[in-house]
Amino acid sequence: MEELRPQERGNENVSFPNPKAMSLEIRLDDRYSQVELVGRENNKVRIKIDDKLHEVDIVKVEDGVYSLLMNGKSYTVELMEGSSHKKYDINAAHRSFELEIIDAETRYLMSRKGGELEDEGNQISSPMPGKVVKIPVKVGEKIDAGQTLIIVSAMKMESEYKSSKAGTIKEIHVKEGDTIEGHQPLITIE
Repeated sequence: MEELRPQERGNENVSFPNPKAMSLEIRLDDRYSQVELVGRENNKVRIKIDDKLHEVDIVKVEDGVYSLLMNGKSYTVELMEGSSHKKYDINAAHRSFELEIIDAETRYLMSRKGGELEDEGNQISSPMPGKVVKIPVKVGEKIDAGQTLIIVSAMKMESEYKSSKAGTIKEIHVKEGDTIEGHQPLITIE
């Protein structure tokens, strides 16, 4: 992938959430870091990575491709969603990385199973107790891989559970507003 020179940069702004709400723990390959969005002005963002402040100019080049200017150097980064909405594959120049967002749910799973949330065969279940917020699918509906099937609130956060494969909704075992137990079957796919 070719690096961009500063004069080749576009003017498309990159959207970021409210900086006060943006603090994450991430895993980049085997390294864990605390990342905090300190502030932003247009394309320029200030982030702390493990308490070290960085100023980065970020421009979206096209869907999933970003140009970054940091410490006088230009980088082109390709960001692709991985096996879940918390995992990403990153390609930058001559290296590729796996990035995972480590949130409360992920820490819980790591302590319990040493793994990640995935559908169990043809059933979708939550690894922890919670409350069903929304079910955007119906029995008999044909679904695509990556489609959101259910949204559950647990530990003061909402998690979207997505299908890992295409299929048809065979059965929905809960309804919106239900309180659920950990590992309780929520949706069956055929």
